[in-house]
Amino acid sequence: MKLGFIGTGSMGSILIEALIQSGAVAPAQITASNRTRRKAEALAWKYPGLTAARSNMEAVTGQDIVFICVKPAEYKRVLTEMKPLVQDNQIIVSITSPVLIRHLENLLPCKIAKVIPSITNYERSGATLCMYGSRMEPDDCAKLEKLLSHISTPMRIEETFTRVSSDLSSCGPAFLAFFVQQLIDAAVQETGMDPDEATRLACEMVLGTGKLLTSGGFAPDELIRRVAVPGGITAAGLQLLAEEMSGVFRQLIRITHAKYEEDLEKTEAAFYGINVE
Repeated sequence: MKLGFIGTGSMGSILIEALIQSGAVAPAQITASNRTRRKAEALAWKYPGLTAARSNMEAVTGQDIVFICVKPAEYKRVLTEMKPLVQDNQIIVSITSPVLIRHLENLLPCKIAKVIPSITNYERSGATLCMYGSRMEPDDCAKLEKLLSHISTPMRIEETFTRVSSDLSSCGPAFLAFFVQQLIDAAVQETGMDPDEATRLACEMVLGTGKLLTSGGFAPDELIRRVAVPGGITAAGLQLLAEEMSGVFRQLIRITHAKYEEDLEKTEAAFYGINVE
């Protein structure tokens, strides 16, 4: 299997490195291009055999699967460049949420998929959200998911739920890390505890909790009940959190959806020449 990557920024490079380090593919199976070529060259230096393409066209030609890992505003230009070279049997994968499957199917004659990765994939964990266009056959979906299963748990979702699913799987690590950092900072400020020790304790707690909620078979509400003894210290802390954070997470979902709608509107403008003010 030959893979092409257009864009080796944060998420593009995470996908490339995770796939190589997991053993899913060898570096020689990957051709990567980037607007700033030295970023692709840095990956080629780190992983001998990987090809740093001189153009996006080189990253497309002859590849079985091509991942497009660029910003939404760059998609129309990249797809227009690709169109003359794309073959019907190739799978083109977008990893950008406001770029819709119909945007790609309207411009390209090939098989289209949309995959939303997560930074957790770097540790061969977490989910990848998978959505498929009308030209994807069951074998195509299975081939892509088999590849992604080396670094994640592929989960099929409806495209209409892209944003909220991304909040949980892709934005979630940052939201969770923010909460953990706040807990660490409070512990240090209130007690004078060593910051490194507090950080280690909190991070080990997150790791253990993640295992309980996945391989351990605990549901979140069940885990809360097991830890929070009625009238105990944890229960008192949870009561404070419930009072102070009431409605915060619903507001968070509204904010991320509003930003998504704004990005989607700009993407529509870029693809169809609509004036957005």
